Amino acid sequence: MVVPKAAKTVFTCRACGGESPKWLGKCPHCGEWNTLEEGLAEAPQKNRFQTLATGAAAPAVATLADIEAADVERESTGQEELDRVLGGGLVAGGVVLIGGDPGIGKSTLLLQALDAMSARLPVLYVTGEESGAQVALRARRLGLSGARVRVLAEIHLERILATLDAEKPALAVIDSIQTLYSDQLTSAPGSVAQVRECAAQLTRMAKSRGIGIVLVGHVTKEGALAGPRVLEHIVDTVLYFEGDTHSSFRLVRAIKNRFGAVNEIGVFAMTERGLKGVANPSAIFLSTHGEPVPGSCVLVTLEGTRPLLVEIQALVDSGGPSPRRLSVGLDRDRLAMLLAVLHRHAGVSCMDQDVFVNAVGGVRIGEPAADLAVLLAIQGSLRARALPRGFIAFGEVGLAGEVRPAPRGQERLKEAAKLGFSVAVVPKANAPKKAIEGLTVHAVERIEQAIDAVRSLA
Repeated sequence: MVVPKAAKTVFTCRACGGESPKWLGKCPHCGEWNTLEEGLAEAPQKNRFQTLATGAAAPAVATLADIEAADVERESTGQEELDRVLGGGLVAGGVVLIGGDPGIGKSTLLLQALDAMSARLPVLYVTGEESGAQVALRARRLGLSGARVRVLAEIHLERILATLDAEKPALAVIDSIQTLYSDQLTSAPGSVAQVRECAAQLTRMAKSRGIGIVLVGHVTKEGALAGPRVLEHIVDTVLYFEGDTHSSFRLVRAIKNRFGAVNEIGVFAMTERGLKGVANPSAIFLSTHGEPVPGSCVLVTLEGTRPLLVEIQALVDSGGPSPRRLSVGLDRDRLAMLLAVLHRHAGVSCMDQDVFVNAVGGVRIGEPAADLAVLLAIQGSLRARALPRGFIAFGEVGLAGEVRPAPRGQERLKEAAKLGFSVAVVPKANAPKKAIEGLTVHAVERIEQAIDAVRSLA
């Protein structure tokens, strides 16, 4: 009796794709911890790579200056906010990866975009998680006609590639990349090897046929895209859905875009008829106070090319011997640094106080231009003094107490004036050369000057 030989297993890193014969806590290739996942080892394929010795011809090499380059043509998705994030629309042959928590609206938004584009272009929706009937029910619930949207329920990669070659759509949505598998590999769908190989094959098809492909990706509990990080390097654009599933608002953020600006955001509201773009997103991030309240300061932040007004709220309360420092939507380490600057250079101490800081609306602010607004909100909460109505502030604060300029300050000020704000405290380098109608600007160089300016306005 012949006993079958046990299948050989290998551990693959989901961060870099490196392989190890045994499990290790730390990946020996990229140094990431707890990223090795067990899977079946793939048998080596003979003659997989051609070499010059077998007669393969060397490809032609061109000079950079001789290569003709023109602006890429874009196709609108029918969703203005999605077009903004993509840099103006979808590019022929471009591959987009979009990730987000389950139920946040990825499939809904893409189905709406396909239905809008189907009026002028051939489109294909490939679903690996639902049946065609389930997709049709969702389309009817959203009020979409779906008359020209082609649907394929399939997870076999080779069949999907054959369908793409036969249908020749201008745009194809793959929902989702983690459900696909290829006959070339023996590992299960969703494994590092399968995700990497399927994404590479679909990208190759997109580039060779000029098909725009959108890949839907799952996310881990940490919020990162599941699968190997090399997946993000293969595609042209990476979008993330952000927002609480219990809230009606969603943010779509571009963290990589070969055809447009990164960190651009699109703002959507979830309605009974699907996701609708929000024309004035600043209204989401501003609380509706009847009267000015202590601990609140409006910041003009920059998300990609769009200025947004976001309310920063601070609460300072007695904390005893072990005060807490907590921030939502802002960097906690930066908050601790700003409190030290406030004490050393402005004489405002919070050593025995709990300090809580929140960015209204669930938005995450990563730029240092929020420093000045955070400090003024903390100082207002501590002194129980509200900032004047129509007040805004922005500027980076250094460890020496200086207020540094923020990029594109003029656009920030004009956006604030357009929305009815009348008083601004900004870095001196961001002071406008020409007066902005309806807006009084106080230019400061140090944090103590900013606090003095606020006291004179009270």
